[in-house]
Amino acid sequence: MDDLLAKARALDEADPLRDFRDRFVESPDVVAYLDGNSLGRPPRATAERMDEFVRQDWGGRLIRGWGEGWLDWPLRIGDRLGELALGAAPGQVVVADSTSVLLYKLARAALQARPDRGEIVLDTDNFPTDRYVLEGIAAERGLNLRWITTDPAAGITDEQVAEAVGEDTALVVFSHTAYRSGHVADAAAITRTAHAAGALVLWDLCHSAGAVPVDLDAWQVDFAVGCTYKYLNAGPGSPAFGYVNRTHQDHTQQPIWGWMGHADPFTMGPGYHPAEGVRSALSGTPPILAMLPLITALDLLEEAGMDAIREKSLQLTDFALELADTWLLDRGVQLASPRDPRRRGGHITLRRPDFAGIKDELWTRGVIPDFRAPDGLRIGLSPLTTTYTELHQGLRTLTNLLE
Repeated sequence: MDDLLAKARALDEADPLRDFRDRFVESPDVVAYLDGNSLGRPPRATAERMDEFVRQDWGGRLIRGWGEGWLDWPLRIGDRLGELALGAAPGQVVVADSTSVLLYKLARAALQARPDRGEIVLDTDNFPTDRYVLEGIAAERGLNLRWITTDPAAGITDEQVAEAVGEDTALVVFSHTAYRSGHVADAAAITRTAHAAGALVLWDLCHSAGAVPVDLDAWQVDFAVGCTYKYLNAGPGSPAFGYVNRTHQDHTQQPIWGWMGHADPFTMGPGYHPAEGVRSALSGTPPILAMLPLITALDLLEEAGMDAIREKSLQLTDFALELADTWLLDRGVQLASPRDPRRRGGHITLRRPDFAGIKDELWTRGVIPDFRAPDGLRIGLSPLTTTYTELHQGLRTLTNLLE
């Protein structure tokens, strides 16, 4: 047994979260699942909860279920998500839509609050949806885009933001954890810098929620969005979440006026009158079935605790770096992620020109990372489901292929 395998097994034995792995569905053909930052494994309890809901709540109560609680799920589940993972007091988070739709809605709401300013600041390496949505809004509203060029192996910095924002900046939009490198931005400092210039901030939390501590209220963030199918294990296409700071709720309005955001949805009368508070961020009928897996995931998150999750996340990425240093970095592989644990999220990225084809071969051998063009292999490590031994097996298989 090599020393690193012995270390992996010792880390697994000492892991306070080790028993959580057995509470997720296994994939019999998978040796190492290293893509939990794209799609988390399903909890076993999710299937039981959905079956019970279909037979009893939906099947038994039928349409009566709307009046018995379903209508409030976007806010009730949003409050719980805010408390457990986002550092948000009640009344500021809703679960609805997709990340793209909520990003559009909240960006438009933020711009409404800065009508005399004509610029959006964003970075060149943000996730494509963020860039595309903002490009569309700029074209729609006749706004300027100020692009910050970021290093794909790092991410946005406060110093870059300070140089970019000015008196015409209405909104800045960045990812808290960069989707490519895993770099964690200094959200508190960047938010302060944007506010000092009179701008508002919208954070994308897709690669943070459930893996990296977030403290939206303490950071005085204005708006935020994120998905729930990565570290929150709520399933493919599960609904997104949006955060609207209480200070903006009475004087901003998102542009997709639907009946669920109306002050009295069942009046069905003429004219739109927005609901009070964060409920006005809703548009259409809540995706009740799609929220069920998120309830299960939040149960697990509460039981494990964000502090323990973050601690294991850092230990996993530390071990991934040790394996990469020992086996890979002398084989034409480059690290494209921060080594500083304060700036490292839940995944690391390795680069080599031929990784696109190697990813395919890894998948045939049961090792599942993902690839990000042009040459990045992301090693995504989900604290509740990834073991150190699994990580060792995955990177050992990659090393064998390179040899």
